[in-house]
Amino acid sequence: MDSLFAIPDGVRRGLPASKATIARSIRMAILEAYRVKHRRPPPEMKAHSTRAVGASSALEGAFPDTLIKCAELLNRTIEVDFVDINVGCPIDLFYKKGGGCGLMTRMNKFEQIVRGMKSVLDVPLTVKIRTGVQEKVNLAHKLIPELRDWGCRWSLSGNHQMSSLTDSLLHGRSREQRYTKLADWEYIKRCAEIADPLPFFGNGDIFSFEDANLALETGVSGIMMARGALVKPWLFTEIKEQRHWDISSSERLDILRDFTNFGFEHWGSDMQGVERTRRFLLEWLSFLCRYIPVGLLERVPQKLNERPPYYMGRDYMETLMASQNVNDWIKISEMFLGPVPPNFTFLPKHKANSYK
Repeated sequence: MDSLFAIPDGVRRGLPASKATIARSIRMAILEAYRVKHRRPPPEMKAHSTRAVGASSALEGAFPDTLIKCAELLNRTIEVDFVDINVGCPIDLFYKKGGGCGLMTRMNKFEQIVRGMKSVLDVPLTVKIRTGVQEKVNLAHKLIPELRDWGCRWSLSGNHQMSSLTDSLLHGRSREQRYTKLADWEYIKRCAEIADPLPFFGNGDIFSFEDANLALETGVSGIMMARGALVKPWLFTEIKEQRHWDISSSERLDILRDFTNFGFEHWGSDMQGVERTRRFLLEWLSFLCRYIPVGLLERVPQKLNERPPYYMGRDYMETLMASQNVNDWIKISEMFLGPVPPNFTFLPKHKANSYK
């Protein structure tokens, strides 16, 4: 986990160093690592100008000193509305080093991280957790009171939450469960009651406005979408307008066009920028292909964990977007980014797009 940032040895050993020196050292290490790997200066880390809601930065790690210094750097150099500690990641690479879900069973480290990050941040700190590590052993309900004791308090001014707020978010699955079963919203409801009056958010399997409405009935302060928003990015519009949107293939194509334009804006329009944008677009297309148009459904709404069957769309583009063949994803990318380089290959790296 620490290898993500090349913290100077003197700082890691706890030798005297000013906050400014620490921030400069971390920032220089990040910039240099990016430059070496990508052979170009890194894009500026900032929220896009079109954002409608708050922008945040999520940190994941296992060592308090590293995470606290990273939080301090974010606080000094990047404009975000809140910082999140990701204690929900189930990936082996992080878990085996004690990060992600691993922190749920390392209470001393977890406490040091929460207290330390809160002490250096001027914006709210949030924590995302899962139900637990093992499938049938829930831990979240035991962690929530601890989070409150570690300084998770709130301060209200009118209708606005002040910077002393720390809240938590629960993904209604264990680490072992991954996506093999539905999220446990009954357990999320129980945890929301324990968390009260601490702001508490729920997450898992929200894929329609009906799903969102039922989730909000559990008493949570709010809900979060992850896979659902990747498969159906107009999900937020459906929730806001309380309707099922039978979006056309041309409208979906416009969304992809906007995405590629944002990629050029962020990474540049030279060859490296184009291929960087293509990689992210292809990863996204590996999720987008799971959407079934409302007008073709026998039963509305589509459920997130239901495997879509092979089907013919109402036009060529709708059929192409439904393909789970990587060659068709590449074909769609070429509509916006031109032909792929010789010997180009692509394999989705995120297991969340699988059905297993």
